[in-house]
Amino acid sequence: MAVEPRSAPSGAEVRRAAFASAVGNTIELYDFLIYGTAAAVVFNKLFFAASDPWVGVLLAFATFGAGFLARPLGAAVIGHYGDRLGRKLMLVITLSVTGVCTAAIGLLPTYEQVGVWAPLALVVLRVVQGFFLGGEQGGAVLMAVEHAPPNRHGWYGGWTFIGSPTGLFLATGAFSAATAISGDQFLTWGWRVPFLLSLVLVGVGLYVRLRLAESPEFARIREHGQRARLPITDAFATSWRQILLSAGVNLGFNTFIFILATFLLSYGIEALGVSRELMLTGSLAGSAAQIIGILVFAHLSDVLGRTRVMLGGGIFLALYAFPMFWLLDTRSPALIVLAMVLGYAGSAAVFGPMAAFCAELFDTRVRYTGVSLGYQSGSVLGGGLSPFVATALLGAAGGASWPIAAYLVVGSLVTVVCLALTGDPRRFARESGSAERSAEQGGRPG
Repeated sequence: MAVEPRSAPSGAEVRRAAFASAVGNTIELYDFLIYGTAAAVVFNKLFFAASDPWVGVLLAFATFGAGFLARPLGAAVIGHYGDRLGRKLMLVITLSVTGVCTAAIGLLPTYEQVGVWAPLALVVLRVVQGFFLGGEQGGAVLMAVEHAPPNRHGWYGGWTFIGSPTGLFLATGAFSAATAISGDQFLTWGWRVPFLLSLVLVGVGLYVRLRLAESPEFARIREHGQRARLPITDAFATSWRQILLSAGVNLGFNTFIFILATFLLSYGIEALGVSRELMLTGSLAGSAAQIIGILVFAHLSDVLGRTRVMLGGGIFLALYAFPMFWLLDTRSPALIVLAMVLGYAGSAAVFGPMAAFCAELFDTRVRYTGVSLGYQSGSVLGGGLSPFVATALLGAAGGASWPIAAYLVVGSLVTVVCLALTGDPRRFARESGSAERSAEQGGRPG
């Protein structure tokens, strides 16, 4: 029996998918990024107490990176089931588990109370959280992009990634509010409040996601029996170049953004001697600027092309690394906030179009797996390691910031080179899609 062709999603369905992706990704990133804020201002004191404060910071950022190490594995496992069973189911599972892990961190005893079991439990929860986030972002990207018309992939895909700065904004705002409310009791109980709030956010996210329809592109290949039997095998067989290139593109961006979002908090407080409130204010202002920037550059990518807009962003990141630290090192409150706002806003030129860029690299049959593996591999090598590397560089250089700026330049150049090698991302999807359909000889039942 012939399968009736599916009608294109209505405008309301497209907007609902973009909104649901944004809300879900906001909550997931709140869960993940709140750990980075806590690593900079709390965990080094309560879970990794050491005579040298920089040793505590280094250990705290090492566990921050541990969450990233689990992300590619989560990308492979959850991506497999996302390409086999559907995008929606995986997004509901990932949101639920990461939220529970976040709330559990807020209930953990400290090192002073239970000794080494405290940091061990923290690491376990962080790894589980990272595993499920590894499958979250790829699925959120696809729900937005696969619902959208082709000429609006950039705009609607960009809505997914406003979840990152919005999640950071909420995480930073929660810590700022907890600091103000708890006062001298912040390290006693105040720091726990932002983690426990995750349960409320997860409830909101599940309500939004459960009302969402399955991706129409996945529904089409399911109806036609064209799902890949082993998506990870097919992804590497037909799309290994795309996985490597998207990992490289994300590597430089993630290096920059996690230096900005996590390391600079400890750098400002410990090295520059400025207040925690000032650094949190800079993060709040920067997050707001990045939300606007993501939407602007996502729209521009629909007009000018993904790679052209992202190349401009990658070049900015390389050129801005040293000036950013020059502004920070003045210790001027206004210039510190300006430095962070410019960094967040400029990085949006890479981040805004990235959802559409990654999705367009892969054929639908292996898209969840391919997007997740490429994006999360870049996240590990960039974001997962960068706060730890930056802290080590700062210690080795006797407190000088120039090695960290040089590190950012190198990472940004990796992004620029990979973008230049990619060109139009859609050509890869056309090539891999043709290869897969040829191998399937018209498509076997999946």
